[in-house]
Amino acid sequence: MFSKAYSASVNGIDGMIVSVEADVSDGLPMFDLVGYLGSEVREARERVRISLKNSGYHLPPKRITVNLSPADIRKEGTAFDLPIAIAILTAFGYIPQKNLAHTLFIGELSLNGDINKVNGVLPIVYTALKQGFTRCIIPAGNVKEGAVVQEMDVYGVSCLKDVIEFLNNDSLLEPYFLDMDELFSNHRGKEDIDFSDVTGQELAKRAIEVGASGMHNILMVGPPGAGKTMLAKRIPTIMPELSFEESLEISKIYSVSGLLDNNQSLILKRPFRSPHHTITSTALTGGGRTPMPGEISLAHLGVLFLDEFPEFNRNTIEILRQPLEENEITITRLQGTFRYPANCMLVAAMNPCSCGHYPNRNKCNCSPNQVKRYLGKISRPLLDRIDICIETLQVNYKDLEEKKVTETSKDIRARVMKAREVQMSRYCNENFNYNSQLTPKSISKYCKLGKKEQILIEKAFTKMNLSARAYHRILKVARTIADLENADDISIKHLSEAICYRSLDKKYWEE
Repeated sequence: MFSKAYSASVNGIDGMIVSVEADVSDGLPMFDLVGYLGSEVREARERVRISLKNSGYHLPPKRITVNLSPADIRKEGTAFDLPIAIAILTAFGYIPQKNLAHTLFIGELSLNGDINKVNGVLPIVYTALKQGFTRCIIPAGNVKEGAVVQEMDVYGVSCLKDVIEFLNNDSLLEPYFLDMDELFSNHRGKEDIDFSDVTGQELAKRAIEVGASGMHNILMVGPPGAGKTMLAKRIPTIMPELSFEESLEISKIYSVSGLLDNNQSLILKRPFRSPHHTITSTALTGGGRTPMPGEISLAHLGVLFLDEFPEFNRNTIEILRQPLEENEITITRLQGTFRYPANCMLVAAMNPCSCGHYPNRNKCNCSPNQVKRYLGKISRPLLDRIDICIETLQVNYKDLEEKKVTETSKDIRARVMKAREVQMSRYCNENFNYNSQLTPKSISKYCKLGKKEQILIEKAFTKMNLSARAYHRILKVARTIADLENADDISIKHLSEAICYRSLDKKYWEE
C-alpha cells in the first residue's frame, strides 16, 4: 500500500517542502530510505522502527520503502523522523490517508516515542503557509516558535501516540495561540543599559547617532578605557524598535541556528553580536559542512561589534568586504547555494597602537614602524568600506566627577527614528531603505550638491587623496546628517561634518 505525508527542510533561511512517500509490499522484510539523504536522515530508519515498537505499533514483516522527494536535493537533520513514521503507519492502514491532507509534520523521535524539538521550525511553518497547508504538527518544544505564523493552525505534540490519536480523531488538540500584541507590549521600553551611562565622548555620541540614523559602518579609535565598548553596546538602544516583519526575519535566522529557546518565540530586540577576535572566517560569515548562518547574519538588522579590530585574523576580516557591500552572504556547496541576509551595522573598535596610547608620546613607547605595522593590519580597501571613523579621547577626572546629566537613549532614538522616517518616505519606490545602501546611480539622484558644496568636496577629494568609494560614502553620510535636521538639500555644514568623519584616515594611516 502507498501513502504520502509532507514535511520540509531548510535551505538558507527558507523552508522547502518535502514529500515523504511510503510503500509497503510483500517480499523480504526490509526498511529502505532513499532520496539523497544526509547521515542524520539515514539513521532515522532505526529511530523510527524502535519508536513505533515502543509506542505499541508492531509492523508486519513487509518490504518498506520510504522516498523523500525531490530526490535531487540533499536532506539534512532529524526533522523527518515524525513524517516518516506517519507515512509508514498510513501505508499499513493505521491512519486514513485523507486525514493527512493539508498537514505538514516536523519532529525528531526518541526511541521511547517522545518527540524532540528541532531547528528551523519558524521558516518551515512560514513556507507551509505560503504553499497552501492549513495545519502543522510540530514538537511541543517548538510550538511557541511555530505559532508566530498566525494564519496557520499549529499543534504542539510531545509523543508519537498523541499524533496518531489526533489524526484518527480519537483525541482533540487545540492549536496553540500566541498573543502578538501582548508579546510586543511587554517588551517595549525594557532596556538594561542607556546612553546616559556614558560620561563625556560627546563627539563620539554624535557620530554614533549619525551612524545609527543611516545604518553606516563605524570605526572607533582610542586608548584603552576611553569607553569604546560601552558606546558600542548602547547602539541598539537608540535604534528604532523592531517591526513584526523585521522581528520575523531575524527570528528565522536564529531558528535555523537553533538559538531560540523554549520560552522565546521571536527576537524582539535588535541583535548585538560581539565575537571574540579568535573567531574563524567560517564562524564569522557562515558555512560549514552543513551550512549555517555566521555572526554577520546573526547581527542582521542590528549591530556587529568587532572589538580589538586589528587582533582579528586579517584573512577573516577581509572576507567582510563583499557582505558589507551587498548586505548578504552567499555560500556555495556541492549540494546547493545558500543565501543568508547580512544587513547589519558594523561597529569596530581599536587602539591606535599595540600599547594603546599613540600619539601620546609620554605614555606610548611604540616605534613608528611598530605603529605602522599595527595600523597596517586594517587594509585600505576595508577601511574604505567604513563610513565613519571617529576618535575617542581619554576621559578626564573632572568629567567623571561632575556627572553631568546627559541625553538618554530615548532622546537620541527619537531623532534617529525621525531621520529614518525621512529615508523610508524618500526611498519608498526603491529596493533599499537606508542612506548607507545608496548605489552610485542613486547617489547622483538623492545627494545633489550646490556649487559651494561641489568646490568643498573637490578640495577634500584632492587633499585627502580619497578613493571613489570613500567619496561616495562621504556623500551618503552627509545625506544622513541633512536628514537629521530634516533638510531637503545637503549644505556646507552637513558636508563638512561628513568629511571630518574621514579625517582620521589621514591622521593615522597616512602619516
